[in-house]
Amino acid sequence: MAEPRLAVRTQFPASAESLKPRLKKAPEFPILEKQNWLIHLHYIRKDYEACKDVIKEQLQETQGLCEYAIYVQALIFRLEGNIQESLELFQTCAVLSPQSADNLKQVARSLFLLGKHKAATEVYNEAAKLNQKDWEICHNLGVCYIYLKQLDKAQDQLHNALHLNRHDLTYIMLGKIHLLEGDLDKAIEIYKKAVEFSPENTELLTTLGLLYLQLGIYQKAFEHLGNALTYDPTNYKAILAAGSMMQTHGDFDVALTKYRIVACAVPESPPLWNNIGMCFFGKKKYVAAISCLKRANYLAPFDWKILYNLGLVHLTLQQYASAFHFLSAAISFQPKVGELYMLLAVALTNLDDTENARRAYAEAVRLDKCNPLVNLNYAVLLYNQGEERGALAQYQEMEKKVNLLKDSSSLEFDPEMVEMAQKLGAALQVGEALVWTKPVKDPKSKQRTTSTSKAASFQQPLGSNQALGQAMSSAAAYRKLPSGVGGTSQLTKPPSLPLEPEPTVEAQPTEASAQIREK
Repeated sequence: MAEPRLAVRTQFPASAESLKPRLKKAPEFPILEKQNWLIHLHYIRKDYEACKDVIKEQLQETQGLCEYAIYVQALIFRLEGNIQESLELFQTCAVLSPQSADNLKQVARSLFLLGKHKAATEVYNEAAKLNQKDWEICHNLGVCYIYLKQLDKAQDQLHNALHLNRHDLTYIMLGKIHLLEGDLDKAIEIYKKAVEFSPENTELLTTLGLLYLQLGIYQKAFEHLGNALTYDPTNYKAILAAGSMMQTHGDFDVALTKYRIVACAVPESPPLWNNIGMCFFGKKKYVAAISCLKRANYLAPFDWKILYNLGLVHLTLQQYASAFHFLSAAISFQPKVGELYMLLAVALTNLDDTENARRAYAEAVRLDKCNPLVNLNYAVLLYNQGEERGALAQYQEMEKKVNLLKDSSSLEFDPEMVEMAQKLGAALQVGEALVWTKPVKDPKSKQRTTSTSKAASFQQPLGSNQALGQAMSSAAAYRKLPSGVGGTSQLTKPPSLPLEPEPTVEAQPTEASAQIREK
């Protein structure tokens, strides 16, 4: 019988490593970023209270060295309006990470919100050294320079921003610089490029349309405003501008329908109530006009155009003391408009204060170098006072202005103004030399007051549309002139409202509403 084999096990010598004693486990250091994901999650969900709780816990564990937690805490403070606290926290982040351009940008942003524009530019320049390809830094530097009134530097920075990356906001701010400089043509070129870049931006389309309106290019204005309403039918700025154009054309009922839509969006808009008031004025509902204009004046007590309209309505109602009150207030806010002094002189004349009326006319003549009606009104007053030599001088000055207007544009004068000037010329025995253009016979283009005599106006024929924001200024008659010779009224274009930058770095265009001043 075979004996069973015994298994032979080979034994290997023990490893030298196994004989070494086992090292102790290294101590665990706190991970600074271990809860950053949770902080980010609460922040983007706008659950700021939970976010602040996690930030507090994270900062306690890391002994205040977690940069991201401090950064988000600063953002929350700034959203809550605690700008100074946010600035201090962002400065802490900049100390923890001095090579981060984002931290410096946030420091500059907080300085900007605190109104420290010069300090903000210094910090933005430091950030630009760390990141020369960041368009936001150039854009925000440009906005800071606007507030510092350094418009040349602002233009350079905004052009650099556009070279790095094209954005709507940069185009808007660049256009505003040209508007602040009074260069409408360059502003339009900038906004045209902006519309080519962003053709569906309703703010750009509306602003460009309003600029075309100010220049009298009504076809393009309609085109851009129509495009804005196509993309956004509730755009109240475009609706307000369209309503103003209809109002100027005499379609008061259609304009009021448009204004009802605007009233739902911005019920406390001063331009809206100003325009509604002048619609009622055109419909000869004077009490309603005064009520709406008073509301506009309550909402914008320093707007001289509203005060102008209130004075005009009270002149029409022969309430000369009230007209004097509102026109004086308008002059205190806008002392460089000769038209206001002319209306003030009309009110003073009817208040039997001819001495001050003459002073007002003299100031109107000094300020207004192109409006012949100022000189015609002044000539009427002087003739009625028996000063034929002074009246003749003013009449001749009026002739010069009329000839200049005929040479430079295709203006046509209202027949009543022509008749009045011819009667005054006949009284002065100089009227035969004055050559007038063919009178306009469209009754819709003339809305006349009936204070104590006929009123007259001159207008700009514009095909199917009339000028936006034109003003008809009435003037009362004086009884001493021959029959039909009295005060005059005029149709002029009001100065445009400047589009000023908003007090934020990411400034949006301000409301460029169309305000109308008419008779």
